Amino acid sequence: MEPKPDESGAVWTRQVPGSSVSVALRIGEAATVLVHVIRRYHYEIDTLAHGEVIGFRPADRTLKGHATNHASGTAVAIRPTWYPDGAKGGLFPHQLATVRDILEECQDVVAWGGDFRRANESHFQIDVPPSDARLKRLADRIRGWEETPGQGAGTLALGV
Repeated sequence: MEPKPDESGAVWTRQVPGSSVSVALRIGEAATVLVHVIRRYHYEIDTLAHGEVIGFRPADRTLKGHATNHASGTAVAIRPTWYPDGAKGGLFPHQLATVRDILEECQDVVAWGGDFRRANESHFQIDVPPSDARLKRLADRIRGWEETPGQGAGTLALGV
């Protein structure tokens, strides 16, 4: 499926490889990183279905706090109805461990709403400015994994 731009051209709808999920995100590094987060969630935490991930949402008065990142296309909500705002403990221990692994892999470029003062376990956002070199390095590393079979998350390193 080819990406589809929004009216401004800054946000495109991207298919999450290996799933029925598509999500509207800011073009470039933010989309690369967030699609990677969603893909790992899909494969390692729980299978996602079409409509269970929300990305870009136009700015309006209902978006407050961290949810405003949706208006820039730099945040996603994975199953927001399953993990209501303010509730904690929605993930099983092995699922939480996988979220922590994803965050560690993203090296402080991605923040998870489960760590916010008012928890939102469905929320993941790019947590650095677009000009931050860490965002570009992470996106380049993810793209490299996609180009080289046997690299990146989910691969098995024998003898380690």
